[in-house]
Amino acid sequence: MASAKFAYMSTTLLSARSVRFAWPGAAPLALPDLTVHPGERWLLEGPSGAGKSTLLQLLSGVLLADAGEVALLGRPWREFGGAARDARRADHIGLVFQMFNLVPYLSALANVLLPCRFSARRRARALQRGATLDAEAQRLLAALGLDDVRLVGRAADRLSVGQQQRVAAARALIGAPELILADEPTSALDEDNRRAFLDLLFAEAQAAGAAVVVVSHDAALRPWFERRLRLGEAGSGGHAGTSVHEPRPHPRPPPRAGEGENPLPCEAGEGRGGGGAPQGTDAARRAA
Repeated sequence: MASAKFAYMSTTLLSARSVRFAWPGAAPLALPDLTVHPGERWLLEGPSGAGKSTLLQLLSGVLLADAGEVALLGRPWREFGGAARDARRADHIGLVFQMFNLVPYLSALANVLLPCRFSARRRARALQRGATLDAEAQRLLAALGLDDVRLVGRAADRLSVGQQQRVAAARALIGAPELILADEPTSALDEDNRRAFLDLLFAEAQAAGAAVVVVSHDAALRPWFERRLRLGEAGSGGHAGTSVHEPRPHPRPPPRAGEGENPLPCEAGEGRGGGGAPQGTDAARRAA
């Protein structure tokens, strides 16, 4: 049993090597090499324009690199067509997009359940944790302070920004994916809700043996992560970034800081077409 556990923990879950990417009309980004193993917690930091959100989209297969290779569970994303990438992402990755990407006309509960609709694997895992899919989704929402039945049944576009962000977090966690990728997941949360989200994130990840990769400019998140990668300054001519490894007990909550609510993110959302809520089944599958 011990040898099996060691073999699992030594498996490379996600890797990025010599990745280059350029948005139309923009200077190319040289992004840092990265290797993520099960159970690891990574914080990706950097100034606006350094490529944080772009890197997360490349890691998740939403974007394909112009050069280099990004691989999930040993298989490069470019081996798969668009529909196959969507299915693989739904099976193995929980995503929190910077612009949340909730389906606006679906309820909070229905948005959380989307991964179980598109992934039999996530559906089966969710049912191992809850008596029903609804019960598991409600458990995650309640842990994030959304236990009011009126809120759970409310359409996403009628929720506050902070409530939408928590719904997006619950959606990423349902069904115990092996990898959680989150883009500024605490940007719209006050200190108490930020702490509740991080408590739940790492508890769920630890229970599933999942890895967590978070993109953020919020230095208050550093004490939660034992591995950090700082991306180079914007326009730095290909400087990829530097990595910091700080072993610490797991989990270790940060000291409370009286910062109040963080400002809303202002960078572009996912995909080459920008952010906004997904429309239709294909967009919902990518968001899930």
